[in-house]
Amino acid sequence: MAETTGATLPKGFRSAELGWPELHRIPHPPHRIPVLGDVIGSNVRSPLQDSMRFGRQLGPIFRRRAFGKEIVFVWGADLAAELADEARFAKHVGLGVANLRPVAGDGLFTAYNHEPNWQLAHDVLAPGFSREAMEGYHPMMLAVAERLTDRWDAERAAGRAVDVPADMTKLTLETIARTGFGHDFGSFERSRPHPFVTAMVGTLTYAQRLNVLPAPLAPVVLRGATRRNAADMAYLNRTVDALVAARRGSTGEGDLLDRMLETAHPETGERLTPENIRRQVITFLVAGHETTSGALSFALHYLSRHPGIAARARAEVDRVWGDTPRPGYDQVAKLRYVRRILDESLRLWPTAPAFAREAREDTVLGGVHPMRRGAWTLVLTTMLHRDPDVWGADAEAFDPDRFDARAVRSRPGHTFKPFGTGARACIGRQFALHEATLVLGLLLRRYELRPEPGYRLRIAERLTLMPEGLRLHLDERVPAPDSARDRPVIRSAD
Repeated sequence: MAETTGATLPKGFRSAELGWPELHRIPHPPHRIPVLGDVIGSNVRSPLQDSMRFGRQLGPIFRRRAFGKEIVFVWGADLAAELADEARFAKHVGLGVANLRPVAGDGLFTAYNHEPNWQLAHDVLAPGFSREAMEGYHPMMLAVAERLTDRWDAERAAGRAVDVPADMTKLTLETIARTGFGHDFGSFERSRPHPFVTAMVGTLTYAQRLNVLPAPLAPVVLRGATRRNAADMAYLNRTVDALVAARRGSTGEGDLLDRMLETAHPETGERLTPENIRRQVITFLVAGHETTSGALSFALHYLSRHPGIAARARAEVDRVWGDTPRPGYDQVAKLRYVRRILDESLRLWPTAPAFAREAREDTVLGGVHPMRRGAWTLVLTTMLHRDPDVWGADAEAFDPDRFDARAVRSRPGHTFKPFGTGARACIGRQFALHEATLVLGLLLRRYELRPEPGYRLRIAERLTLMPEGLRLHLDERVPAPDSARDRPVIRSAD
């Protein structure tokens, strides 16, 4: 059944003082200013990185206030484990996620817990991510990856560096569009991003900006941006409406769109409405490519900075895939070290960098902080993944061996959450992990990766995270010696 928590709670932003009776016990940054709040030392373009800095200073639970909005942040592993308890807490749709509701509505990511379409869509679409379905998507993933390598081969031959975030965005957009909806955006044939990507980035950026402005000022300060956002949302809607209309007049593909159009709930017989189908398609196109492209981009950055790790991963690809030109579905899961590289990249920079949880009933967090029903907090995944009590004093360093089987078993649960938590965790996480592991294996087998001299990792924040300005130089693959897998790893944070 659909969750009912929050059915009578007011919608919209709820400041922390409404739900935390002893808020004064939670530390906040020094130099708080009346009305403005904790704005000293803050940057509207990097609110997440600001919160990470304050978290290091203030501890595992802290609060920030700006223009009358007070938010409680949590990153300590013990508190995060409590918040993962589905009996006490549920997903909270607020802050930037709620800002996306004008375009995504009650789609899987943005639905309120009490909205029935969440459970209906989840039950209808979950079989679309079964092992059988994933095996069917695999050849299309390979075909899109080959379009990427064709492009990178041409760039390498011309002696040009590749724009990693832009190309990973093209790759993942085409992958979810083809596998989920039988559509080809033609991204690799374009010199500029597809207008769908431009509109998507616009809506995400606008949602982020709304988080850091006082509500009364937003219509004035963001007047032009509001008009552009309306145009962006209209474009997303038109694009998806045309895609759905084309499918209605054709034979089925057996993909996610067919499930939306043709499948009734197995128990109730209910079907998704046309409006909800539009919202689900937008949700999958946006969430299904934006986060995976970021994960791949961060992983490629770290591989270019750690040649020993890259050599060890290539040796694994050679050993597992051999001379197979197009690896099969089952061969991807056997790239265990490549998967560790991906997991470690997601640990340091989870592209969905936070998730919000709300109390189902009155409770006490950590035995110290009372929370009223509906009170919510933002779990900073980027800091949870750096908790030194869990990950050690070197938590900022890049080390894929943190994810070998013994290390994983030795850690407490709920300490690695790149896809959220609980019933509302990302439905497509296995799809994303298979796609990303496959692509990393193909690229490692084909190229040596060199960073641009002088580049230092910069983080672009637009609700999701992406490395900014990341360009890599490609060299023709040099076969790794047999001993590469045993080469010592030199670890550093960047």
